[in-house]
Amino acid sequence: MNKPQRFFQYSAIGLAISSVFSTPSVALAQNSSDNQIETIEITATRRSGTVQDAPLNITALTPDTLAEQNIADLEDVARWVPGLTVIDQGGRNTSPIVVRGLNTNNLGPGPEGGTVATYVGEIPLLVNMRLNDIERVEVLIGPQGTLYGAGTLGGAIRYISKQVELDLTEGQISGDLFSLSQSDSLGGEGGFVFNTPLINDELGIRVSLNKLHNPGFIDYNYLVKESGVSLADPDWSNPAEVEQNIYQKKDLNSEDTLTTKMALRWMPNENLDATLSYFYQKQEFGARSIVHNDALAVNNPLSELVGEYESAYRYEEPREVEDSLLSLEIKADLGFADLVSATGKSEHEGDGSRDQSDLLIGLGFGYEEFPAFSSYSRDTEQADIFTQEVRLVSTNDSALSWIAGAYYYKVDSSEISEEFTPGFDEFALNDWQTGGNLRPDSLEYYSVTYIQSTEKALFGELSYQFSAKFDVTLGVRFYQYDVAVQSAVDFPLLYTSIDIEDGADDFRSGDEILFDLVDVADEDEGSLLKLNASYQFSDDVLAYATISEGFRIGGANSVGACDPNAANDAQQVCALPFEQTYAADTTVNYELGFKSAWLRNKFHFNGALFNVDWKDAQVAGSTQNGLQPITRNAGTANAKGIEISTRAIMTDALTAYATYAFTQAELTKDVLGLFGNGDGDGAADNDGDIDALSGDRLPGSAEHQLSFGIKYSTEVWDGKSLDIVYGLTSQSDVITQIGNRESGESLGGYSLSNISASIAENSWTATFYVSNLFDKYAYTSARTNKGNIGLATAPDVNTNGFEISRSYGHYLATPRKVGVKFSYDFEL
Repeated sequence: MNKPQRFFQYSAIGLAISSVFSTPSVALAQNSSDNQIETIEITATRRSGTVQDAPLNITALTPDTLAEQNIADLEDVARWVPGLTVIDQGGRNTSPIVVRGLNTNNLGPGPEGGTVATYVGEIPLLVNMRLNDIERVEVLIGPQGTLYGAGTLGGAIRYISKQVELDLTEGQISGDLFSLSQSDSLGGEGGFVFNTPLINDELGIRVSLNKLHNPGFIDYNYLVKESGVSLADPDWSNPAEVEQNIYQKKDLNSEDTLTTKMALRWMPNENLDATLSYFYQKQEFGARSIVHNDALAVNNPLSELVGEYESAYRYEEPREVEDSLLSLEIKADLGFADLVSATGKSEHEGDGSRDQSDLLIGLGFGYEEFPAFSSYSRDTEQADIFTQEVRLVSTNDSALSWIAGAYYYKVDSSEISEEFTPGFDEFALNDWQTGGNLRPDSLEYYSVTYIQSTEKALFGELSYQFSAKFDVTLGVRFYQYDVAVQSAVDFPLLYTSIDIEDGADDFRSGDEILFDLVDVADEDEGSLLKLNASYQFSDDVLAYATISEGFRIGGANSVGACDPNAANDAQQVCALPFEQTYAADTTVNYELGFKSAWLRNKFHFNGALFNVDWKDAQVAGSTQNGLQPITRNAGTANAKGIEISTRAIMTDALTAYATYAFTQAELTKDVLGLFGNGDGDGAADNDGDIDALSGDRLPGSAEHQLSFGIKYSTEVWDGKSLDIVYGLTSQSDVITQIGNRESGESLGGYSLSNISASIAENSWTATFYVSNLFDKYAYTSARTNKGNIGLATAPDVNTNGFEISRSYGHYLATPRKVGVKFSYDFEL
């Protein structure tokens, strides 16, 4: 069964290697134009260089590529970078970022965000930035622990904003008007950029502002009119009863994003360059981009009603996110070296609501006996981050060069989660005769977590050029981190309205919340190494070999410790000793790669073979007591494969580019009790401890990933330039759980096509474009797993018609988007 796949692997590898030493197509060879492929400058190595000269696997997307393929955010970027996957979840939640298949968690909201570090300039900041006024996006594939530190198990992504020009007053005005095939209203985006010197050649300022309105395309047609009063599951065959209890909202998964950047640059002389920058982004989401088509039990009446672009959630689930960054970057020429200082202070705030009905019904605590039961949550988080990095980069012309630096990173964050069950306290008092009190705020669950994390590091790289062709670099990073967590959980409604112990008469009154904060801490230290050797076979062919390590800090779970003196039958929501902390996980990457240019720089062909070992992988798990979400460590995994990127000028009018990646990622050790359904004793017995086995495929990314773009350029209408661009991105299937165990599934592969036509003259450009040209209906991710399709309770329990099947659903690719955009550049 595996022979065709293996043949494909070996053929792809052989093609990549042989293509370096073979002659490209005749069409290319016959091209005698003087046009050459543009040189893309990068700073990912902490030195200025180019993509073709850098001995590492890096993709840099320039403004031209971003505009041609209508790339606006990180999900779009990933489709054009071999080896990078961003699991598109519609923006409301942080989309998991996966590099080279390094992912162990399911595809629910935000399960995996820490294997890739994202940077805004020199400052680490986890944000999906709207890509306006961007010089380029640099994506480093493979562990980058030496120069970039924690979180770079798989790689690093850098947003490089356009620099303040000190001798030029310029600006741009842009706009975009578009429609979605499944939306009832139009969307739009508009922005401006303005740059001007304040003191010519010494002080300047650059400001940009961008506003996006995405109208949404998923209808929420099964929303509860009044919590605790309306029936969440009325008789769906009775229009009058449905009308009495349910309301509808069209295109609810809308997005409104405001992005602004301001930068003040001071360059008093050629030896000092300082930039003070401020970035702010506010995002407002109407709901999740999840549909319940083909995600409900067959005996659920809604299964016959929910359409392809409909969600069955009972609540709207809005969310608001704000991110800001104030940074100061200073570069000073000391003669023997450049001194670089990067200081950043960032803030993050999030506030959202979720439909919590399915979770509570599934616990079997009797909520389903209340006919008008439904529940919603409010979740808030806040984080303050301070970053400081100082480094020296040698500038001498000798064979020996070096980088040395120090790094400090501190995070103070808090998370609060509240669950509300309107009307349930009154039902319990009247029907269960508990003897308790009404809970005026309907607060059923309250949890709070405070986390303080500090990372310190010293790092450096030493390079020696043994000859004009042969270069070796050795890097090292020494790190130390501390994590302190305070957390607590309370069940206010339980202790106010319901008698949980025989004879208890000490019910709370009013809206009291009582809890004791529990302290848990963890710390660790270690080192990371990097060895890189490169050989310049000719001016146009570079080969390199790399061994590099990456890591992610460990920490403490935000669940209180279990009471060791509690009775065996006591109900606790707590963490056992082995569930309270988790260790750092690490990767070791072995890579062979090459960069090549042919036909007088008209054809680029780059490739890499890689093998990554992952140790102590951090995965999402749950506690034995209360099934609270925690992070734990789960053995070892491995990823291996090939990544290829090409670019060609075929004629004066025709250019093309393409990428391909093959990744085989799997566990290399059994995982015990991963989904919290075993006894946690670690034994390979029959009690359900073993959830995944060595050789199981890792979830979240496709084994095959392909992109292809082609551009035709000509002149029309008295010298106006016309560009016609076509783009294709394609991927094979993705699984949602390790080895598709524990009710996992395969999400089918799909391809998306984009096409655009741009006309430009002097300072203005107008573009007509279509994204998802063929209106492909595709699942990009899943929430929970297929095990949640079933009914909530046992047959002998009165469910009052409740069906627990709405927590499982699929995230959708954006349907066909047709738009017209323009830009006007000016100089004063």
